[in-house]
Amino acid sequence: MTHTHLVVMGVAGSGKSTVARALQDRLGWPMAEGDEFHPIANIRKMSEGHPLTDEDRWPWLAAIAAWTTTQDVAGHDTIVTCSALRRVYRDRLREAPGRTVFLHLTGSPELLAERMTARTDHFMPPSLLPSQFATLEPLGRDEAGAAVDIDTSIAAIVDAAVHALDLNPTTN
Repeated sequence: MTHTHLVVMGVAGSGKSTVARALQDRLGWPMAEGDEFHPIANIRKMSEGHPLTDEDRWPWLAAIAAWTTTQDVAGHDTIVTCSALRRVYRDRLREAPGRTVFLHLTGSPELLAERMTARTDHFMPPSLLPSQFATLEPLGRDEAGAAVDIDTSIAAIVDAAVHALDLNPTTN
């Protein structure tokens, strides 16, 4: 049986964690917060307002792929949050076994900046949002996934994702 690994992706402030938790509630799949896989040096760098480089991201992506691999071997479909801004990052995540699909949460820079300014519980400052948009490479036509606009309710986003990606609850 092939297991599905859903990566909830997008720039900072797009609601990855909120949507992933709602998908977890709906599907019953194990979920991981991608930020928890960042090395301390990455968190410090972003907290200080410096964007990450590719070299900073590779160990983080490897750790996420390792978690997905462990879950796949254990027989679980999964959900994980990860900005996955560039195709090469998504390619690295797809190296894990199973079927890796992406839910790209999209929104206007103004809406995302407003959300980032309002939150107080995250290390990523709003000043890094422009670098996130500069790095972002939307899903290619040949990549398994779907883009959903975040300017709607969480329930509507989850419904759209489940329908577009053909996701079904499992008894993991």
